[in-house]
Amino acid sequence: MTSYRVADLMTRKVVYLSAQTNLDEAARAMADADIGDIVVTDGQNLYGMVTDRDIVVRAVAEHKDPAKTTLGSIATREIVMIEQSSTGAEAARLMRERAVRRVLVCDVDRQLVGIISLGDLAQQLDPSSALSEISEASSNS
Repeated sequence: MTSYRVADLMTRKVVYLSAQTNLDEAARAMADADIGDIVVTDGQNLYGMVTDRDIVVRAVAEHKDPAKTTLGSIATREIVMIEQSSTGAEAARLMRERAVRRVLVCDVDRQLVGIISLGDLAQQLDPSSALSEISEASSNS
């Protein structure tokens, strides 16, 4: 995995939605794009990130109405980024240190170019692992 660069492992499909977007619309966008995360924006600025798990844990489990609850109200505001030329091992170490499953990927100018997930790393590190198989199945559906 150390010889693989983040650029080789990441997902380039990034969906951006405004912090004012309601969760039901965001969930539909995730389903349509077959992804589990949304990059949340505030105008031209990055605001945070919301995952499918965030919607479940921070909204549905709290009985919040998805048609009235906004992405901004549940977004993780701390943005964790890694440069696309970093190694897979560096991405794994960053995920472990920050206790996250996904990291935004930027270029040298700090422009967002993709997302790398724990599943992306698992597919490369151990293609026969359960996480890899799950990640592969969801990327093929």
